[in-house]
Amino acid sequence: MGAKRLPNDENSAAAPPRREDYRVVAGSMGPRRDFRITVGLREGWDPEGRVFDISEAVRTARAWMRRRVGAGLPALSGMFARAEVTYAWPRPDGSVGSDREPVAIFAGEAVHAYLGHLSDSDIEAMLNELAVELGAALGQERLYVAFCGRTWILDAGRDEEPTRSAALGSP
Repeated sequence: MGAKRLPNDENSAAAPPRREDYRVVAGSMGPRRDFRITVGLREGWDPEGRVFDISEAVRTARAWMRRRVGAGLPALSGMFARAEVTYAWPRPDGSVGSDREPVAIFAGEAVHAYLGHLSDSDIEAMLNELAVELGAALGQERLYVAFCGRTWILDAGRDEEPTRSAALGSP
C-alpha cells in the first residue's frame, strides 16, 4: 500500500514512521463497502480441466484496472488469494457426490477516500465488469460476487450440470 519514509536528517537514511507520526487522513472516513469476487481456476466441469495459476487472474485484473484508469475512470483495487471451494450434491441414485475446486478470491473495499463519491450501483457495475473479465479469461461459466452484505451470481447461460452447480451456492 506504500511506505512513506520521513527524513531523519540530511546525513542518514530515512527513518521509518513512529507511532506519533500517524494521523487520520482527511476525507478518508466513511462507510465500509467491502467486496469479493470468487472465480474458479479450473476450466469447465471436468476434474481434468485446465487449472490456471492465480497469476493469470492477477494479470487479468491488472489489465482491467490499467484500461479503466487510462480512460480516466475509477477502478477497484484489492487482494487475490487462492483457495479451494468444497461442496456436495445429491445424485439421482440417492447417493451424495462431493468435490473441491481451486478458486481465486479478489477481495477489497471501495475505500471512501478514493471511491466515496461513487454510488453502490457504480461499484456493483465495476464488480460485474471485472468479474466478467476474470470469468472469460479463466473459462468460467459462473462467477460469485459479494458487496455490502449482498451476493449474486453471474452466469454465462451454459449451465451443463444444474443440480451440481445449484449445490455450490456462494463460496
